[in-house]
Formats: sequence, structure tokens, C-alpha cells
Amino acid sequence: MDKDNKKKEVLEKIFKICKDKNDFVFDNDLVKTISRKVGFQNHFDVTKLDTKSKLPKILAKNDYALIHLGSGRHKFIKGIDKVYHNFEPVKSKINWEYKKSLLNQYNTSESNILSVANNQRILHHFLFEQDKEFDDSDISQRPKTYFPHRTKTDLEYGFGNDLKVKMENIQIEIDLTIEYKGSIGIFEAKNGEPDNFSIYQIYHPFLYYYNAKQRPELNEKIKNIICVYAVRNNIKNADCINLWAYTFEKPFDITSIKFVKSTTYKLINQNG
Repeated sequence: MDKDNKKKEVLEKIFKICKDKNDFVFDNDLVKTISRKVGFQNHFDVTKLDTKSKLPKILAKNDYALIHLGSGRHKFIKGIDKVYHNFEPVKSKINWEYKKSLLNQYNTSESNILSVANNQRILHHFLFEQDKEFDDSDISQRPKTYFPHRTKTDLEYGFGNDLKVKMENIQIEIDLTIEYKGSIGIFEAKNGEPDNFSIYQIYHPFLYYYNAKQRPELNEKIKNIICVYAVRNNIKNADCINLWAYTFEKPFDITSIKFVKSTTYKLINQNG
């Protein structure tokens, strides 16, 4: 049995235990116990489900998804669409001419996707192309880039009117942040062709910066927060970077995700 199937088996057994008890909250201790019984080595990975395809059949059939409550606790909740969002069809396409750099395809990591898109000013164009005052030629006025980092913070939010979540000292990962004139762009990146994603991947960074906006010294300086999901794939031997922009209409409700725009950037290598 491969790792993915063993991981799903662990979750299936935990779900059945929770269902029998009629209590859908569980902790990392139970994850460790069941992982040992199944023979799944990386128990830390069990609750990381970034697409719907990673849900076991029993969860998909019963319309349950998994959320994190913080402090090593998790919960199965009814409503997969409250946790995952399907990518909208990309209807805008741009041929982006560039001179290929030495390390552009040295690796296929998520950070490399964003590095290429950032170095080629694709991210800047996607976020700020409509700003009439935007001038990428003046280095002092260019958007400021903040590299991937992890941070710990407190988060409190809801899943519609059904559930409130309060997390203390939770660790969140932010793949990349760009700031320009008070507009903050937050980026999450993946390879391949995923058709959906776990909303918390962009929502937790969004709420982190939205909470920062509530501070007096930042309240008027942070104008808006846009979350961007970047996916790199290869179409007809050409690298393409697909970008989707989202925000949240109700900042403290993870289900209030709102699509803003999307574009495919086809990389045209001028070096031939």
C-alpha cells in the first residue's frame, strides 16, 4: 500500500471513531496512535489535505472535510465546499516575452515558481497593471518583496454561521508577500494542474495581515489585501504560470471567499 492510501486509511479509521462517539473533534495523540497501527510513519502529514483528492472516500461520500482548531486539535465538519474552493476557468491569456535566466528551471519547487514570476515582473503586472501611476522602471518605487517565511499568531474566525474557530499561537506559512502603496499581495504556489485548493492556505495569511491592519499604526496604511494562487504547468512545451486572485468579503468568515480575476502568462523565451 502506498503512502497516500495509508494516509487515507488513518483518516478513515479516525473518522469512524469520531462518528461512533458522535464527537468529531480529535487530537494529535489519536493521530499518532492510529498511524502506528496502520504503519504510516509521518503522522504530522495526516491532517494536511490541500486538495479534495486527498480526502478518503468515506469523507467525500458523507460530505465531510477536515479543519484545524489549533493546539493540536482538529475537527471533521459537514460541507466540503466550506473548506475547498474550485479554481475558476482562466479566460485571459498573455504571451510574456522574457530572457530565460540560468536558474529558471533548476528545480520545480513552489518557491522557484514565485521566484521566476517575481523576477520577470509577472506578479507585479498581474496585481498592479491597472494602477496608472505604476512605474516599474524606477527601482525606488517598485513593489517591495518579502520572501517566504513562517510565523506564529492567534487567529479567530468562523465557517459561516455554523462554527467559530479560535487558534492560539498557530504556525502559518506565507510563500511570498508583495506590498505596493498599501496594497498587499499574498501568494501561494503549486506545480501541476490542481482543480481546487484548501481555502485556509490563502485565508490564514489574509487574516494575519487583516489583523495587522487593525493596529493604529497600520490601519490607514494598509489599503487592501489580495490573495493570489499561482500554478505552473507545461502546455505544448511552453511554461505557463496561471494566477488567480481572491479576497474575502467578510474578513472573519473563511467561507466568504470572493474571486477577483485570473490570467495565464505563457512564457516566451527570447533566447530561443
